[in-house]
Amino acid sequence: MAIQKVLIVDDARPDLMNLEKIVSGAGYMTLTATSGIQAVEISKAQLPDVILMDVNMEQMDGFAATRAIGGDAATKAIPVVLVTSKNQKADRVWAQMLGVKGYVTKPYTPDQILGAIKACA
Repeated sequence: MAIQKVLIVDDARPDLMNLEKIVSGAGYMTLTATSGIQAVEISKAQLPDVILMDVNMEQMDGFAATRAIGGDAATKAIPVVLVTSKNQKADRVWAQMLGVKGYVTKPYTPDQILGAIKACA
């Protein structure tokens, strides 16, 4: 699958802008969301090729949003890469159980982000 459109989800504006700069700078079209709820809505409406998802967010965290996206017939095939400061083994195990395709911990390098996107192709 050729990856063209990436949804970036993070409630922290600096992180969102940094990820968007990295991803768009590599030639991908970017969509952004600042909550898990928005991520679910945008995923259904825009059908991105990959989602970069933060975990710690208000209302609906990244785990819940990933579960909602994976549970919807229209969006379940969209690969999700978690980009998070949560680096405990339990978090990684839970992410695997949810079927995430990648797990990048903050702080990250541009190469880690781009590598995770390419691994979803």
